[in-house]
Amino acid sequence: MIAEHAIAKLSPAQKRRRNITHALIAVAIIVIGIVAKGQFAWVAKFPRKWVVPLKNWITDFFEWIVYGVTFFEGKSYEFVPTDVTRGMIKIFEYQLSFTDGLFFNGFRIGVDPLPWITVVGLMAILGHWVAGWRMAIIAGGSFLYLSLFSVWAPAMDTFSLVLLTVPVVFVIGLFLAIWMSRSRRIENAITPFFDLMQAMPPFAYMVPIVVLFGIGDVPAMLAVAVFAVPPVARCILLGLQTVPHEVIEAGEMAGCTPRQMLWKVKVPTSRSTVLVGLNQGIMQTLAMIVLASLIGASGLGNELLNSLQTLRLGQALEQGLAIVVIAVALDRLSAAYAHKPKQYIDKSLPWVQKHRHLVFAGGFLVASIAMAWFIPSLRVLPKEWPLTTAPMWDAGIDWVLVNWYDNVQGFRNFVLIDLLIPIKKFLLSVPWPTFIGLIILLGYRMGGWKLALTVGLMITFPLLMGLWKQTMITVYMIGSAAVICIVVGFPIGLLAARSERLSRYIILMCDFFQTFPSFIYLIPVIMLFKVSDISAIIAVLAFALVPMVRYTNLGFRNVPFNIREAAIQQGATRWQRLIKVELPLAAPEIMLGINQVIFMALFMVAITALIGTQDLGSEINRARTGNKTGRALVAGLCIAFLGMIADRIIKAWRKQHDYQQSRNT
Repeated sequence: MIAEHAIAKLSPAQKRRRNITHALIAVAIIVIGIVAKGQFAWVAKFPRKWVVPLKNWITDFFEWIVYGVTFFEGKSYEFVPTDVTRGMIKIFEYQLSFTDGLFFNGFRIGVDPLPWITVVGLMAILGHWVAGWRMAIIAGGSFLYLSLFSVWAPAMDTFSLVLLTVPVVFVIGLFLAIWMSRSRRIENAITPFFDLMQAMPPFAYMVPIVVLFGIGDVPAMLAVAVFAVPPVARCILLGLQTVPHEVIEAGEMAGCTPRQMLWKVKVPTSRSTVLVGLNQGIMQTLAMIVLASLIGASGLGNELLNSLQTLRLGQALEQGLAIVVIAVALDRLSAAYAHKPKQYIDKSLPWVQKHRHLVFAGGFLVASIAMAWFIPSLRVLPKEWPLTTAPMWDAGIDWVLVNWYDNVQGFRNFVLIDLLIPIKKFLLSVPWPTFIGLIILLGYRMGGWKLALTVGLMITFPLLMGLWKQTMITVYMIGSAAVICIVVGFPIGLLAARSERLSRYIILMCDFFQTFPSFIYLIPVIMLFKVSDISAIIAVLAFALVPMVRYTNLGFRNVPFNIREAAIQQGATRWQRLIKVELPLAAPEIMLGINQVIFMALFMVAITALIGTQDLGSEINRARTGNKTGRALVAGLCIAFLGMIADRIIKAWRKQHDYQQSRNT
């Protein structure tokens, strides 16, 4: 019996004794830490001579790879590792030149890129084929927006990069999912790497990518792939692992070989889940576009960063909205295709009737290009035509600054001086053995000795790397943001669950904020709250609030109707139904929302470091500017381990909760 189930099987009396024992141990850890801090200097401050210089070793290793290794030295065919990486870059650059030429640059042989009217029309036809007229309006209207609001060229540059990156991410994710589905040992070996890739801020692994591959669109593609592959692979793996047993048995009885079983049985059966993986690849790719511009990705991300750096805030918001528009259009198309029912077409029909959308798309392609040749405004809109909302956004920002500034500053000073700084000082004053001991005790309480050892090693890593102070500041910032997300997000999610009409508006806003570029959140907080911890926390809050709302709404909606009715028949009040019935049943989804809040907050750590924080994100930011590979990776690992500690503890709690619920039913 696993530790979580053994804990869940305890009797009420045993649980009380266990709680008292753990409380006494926690008190002992705190008292011993306080006493030891006054007696031993190494408890108050971890000695520098005990620090493991891992970041120097990693930096030296990468320098050796780049400058110190030569294969077949002295031969005519000698090469260095960077020759291999640059060769890989050339292969992808050749592929990118096609999509880039098709939508943005044109081709060297004198062929122009597709006119805007052609792209808008083809997207509308694709939308109609996927899900009818409503989807046609969404897809075509989204790309029409890009043309009318003067962001067509950078948007098509970004779109061409997405069209190449997403298939690469999907193929890698599919291959890894298939490999993991064949062996539990392989799955257990790869899963920790996925956890690291998802928990580590992208800035951390951008540094070694720049060192090995340089800067540009293709290195940016690699950074996007590292970020996007794990969720794609996890989603596809889930689909392959949940194929009904009777379907597999039918394939075996039909004499399928392992390859036929995979491609003829498992993949078709899990089609919808596999295509959801494709949807995740698209969304994760677009989420990274702005960050990838820091290492040379062109398009909307680069334009957005330039606008922010030159304080053209209205234009930056407009460009951010353009990224949201592309994300929404591709998200709706891929999601609709994932749930599109399989259509059976009469094979006796003529080819034209069987492929009407394809024929219409081909005809429109030819006709629209011909029309754009004679009518230049259908190829590229004249400069005086495009619309802009930038002046409106700038005026709104100026109005807020004029009318709200004094009140906002009073609120800022109160929160910063009376709330945040005392919390920060308290965490920094906690002796490191006390903090580590409490984390180990929590791990043991949730999952036994194995989990205690795992989280103990993870929380000790920043200490050994000499980054304990930065780690505690990160814990303070992420913890503060997470608490606010829970306090604000829980009632909003509960309200959404109570009203279908309100839920639609709230989920629509969640979609908007989730696809909005994370850099944009820095604009209003800097202008209103200046450079401070509260600015970073509010930026994190704006980005990380969404999953708390989503999963709270999902959790309460998933409470079975018959259980609610039974509680009403027993005479329970609305408050009693909420606390005693609905909340325990919705708790797993709510805890999953808290888990995602923590991960999304950690994702923002390196971004908020751009406005002057002193946490682990600032370590990554300084390493990025100086190409210090070891410094970036070690700080990134510290952040990843914080996320993984929360993830492991929450998952252990969910196992206990699920097992207890199954026993109760």
